[in-house]
Amino acid sequence: MGNKIKFDKKASPYLIGMLVLIGFLIYWRTGVEQIPGDINVRAGNYRLEDGLYDEAAKQFSEALEKTPDHAMARLGLAVTYMQTGKDFEALQEFNLVIERNPEMAYAFANRGILYDRLGEFKKALADYRKALELDPEILEGPGFLWRFLRNIDEKPPTIQSRAEYLEAELAKPEEERLLKVPGEDEKQQMYKIDD
Repeated sequence: MGNKIKFDKKASPYLIGMLVLIGFLIYWRTGVEQIPGDINVRAGNYRLEDGLYDEAAKQFSEALEKTPDHAMARLGLAVTYMQTGKDFEALQEFNLVIERNPEMAYAFANRGILYDRLGEFKKALADYRKALELDPEILEGPGFLWRFLRNIDEKPPTIQSRAEYLEAELAKPEEERLLKVPGEDEKQQMYKIDD
């Protein structure tokens, strides 16, 4: 009637080894902290990506309680504030990150986005250029997997394309400039370091 599937007992050490390896990788990815607060930063990043901003802010704040100079926690908190319209708080946090970590391209990129939203286009352009100078790979923007998991069909504008656009518009006479295009501007994504 039915064919029974036979298990080869010789394969069991390999199967056990594979399960141990997978378990170790999951533990390492979620449970190991290099800096106190890393686990909170990971949790905060997941909440931020899911749009759970209050929970994200709580996680980043807990990380900062453990390590007040935790750059990624401060960057995450700044991005969370930016996403919730707390522009003054976001700017303060971005400035702290940049002051303490002047080589962090993601902080300049995100502060540029905030300046852009606030209508401070020259400051935005300067930050976009600095981010690109510090990390040319940042111009690629969110990758395919990130877009796929969030059901985003087309690639959002990058800071490179926004910088070029702002540069071209700022070169025009003031009355001819078109610096805000609401439908397009809303597509710009925040930048964060993947953990």
